[in-house]
Amino acid sequence: MENYPIVFLDGSSVSPSSITMANPPRPSYSEADGKEHVKGGGKKGDKKEGMKKHKYAFQTRSQVDILDDGYRWRKYGQKTVKNSKFPRSYYRCTHKECNVKKQVQRSSKDDEIVVTTYEGIHTHPVEKFIETFQNILQHIQTYNPY
Repeated sequence: MENYPIVFLDGSSVSPSSITMANPPRPSYSEADGKEHVKGGGKKGDKKEGMKKHKYAFQTRSQVDILDDGYRWRKYGQKTVKNSKFPRSYYRCTHKECNVKKQVQRSSKDDEIVVTTYEGIHTHPVEKFIETFQNILQHIQTYNPY
């Protein structure tokens, strides 16, 4: 596996070799809720002790904030972020029993980069299929004015 630095939303980074776990907890995954059930190792005072959600962040260079990932999302909030001129938008998956959330924000250091963070795992297949440009061209009806 490559040894790329881990970059966090606040711009800080850390080398993967500097992260160690003496006794990592052993998760047992439940596909129904998209969460890992972890025995021990949790913080004291956690409301949902023993539950850890999957969280993934992606950085994409794009002119548009909303990138089509094949799922349908409902925006449920937006807030201003300290030390950033760009707001953070909050989305939930629209599928009835799916609890996946998504956060979208432009990077404060490079405004061409969109940081998308997913929390959870979808419990259903992709809802809409992204049509390719070639497929769209095949269905266009041409208009001949003569």
